Amino acid sequence: MEENKMKKKVMVAIDESECSHWALQWALENLGHTISASQLFIFNTQPLPNFAYLSASTYGAPPVDLINTVQENQKKLALALLEKAKGICANRGVDAETMTEVGDPKEKICEAVEKLNIELLILGSHGRGAIQRAFLGSVSNHCVHNAKCPVLVVRKPDWKD
Repeated sequence: MEENKMKKKVMVAIDESECSHWALQWALENLGHTISASQLFIFNTQPLPNFAYLSASTYGAPPVDLINTVQENQKKLALALLEKAKGICANRGVDAETMTEVGDPKEKICEAVEKLNIELLILGSHGRGAIQRAFLGSVSNHCVHNAKCPVLVVRKPDWKD
């Protein structure tokens, strides 16, 4: 445990997108020495479920069992995603801790950075244009401006498609 106090803390925030996996791979390949000497956290946020479609499909309030099933499936998917990422790290000899939270990804990532005293946050970029960012928001843009640490945004080059 004393060793972890001396290590820098790095967090890679991932979702199910290809760009977040690219960011993890890029970080492991290009920052390997830094990451292997750091305490690495892989973080995933499960967005708040939108139950409006369930209400419509059940003609009113959705049954509690259905809500619980949706939430459990979402959690299983998040845990599987984190295990896959942890395996990618392990294949490169990097030990990683995984975490998942439920809520708005922008807010939860910044909260985790502060709570864990993260010293470098790494995110993927979807590469959306200005109009899409205006309507959909940008997690990476929010984190660049609000996270309490340096933020590295990794964008997958077009030639890697």
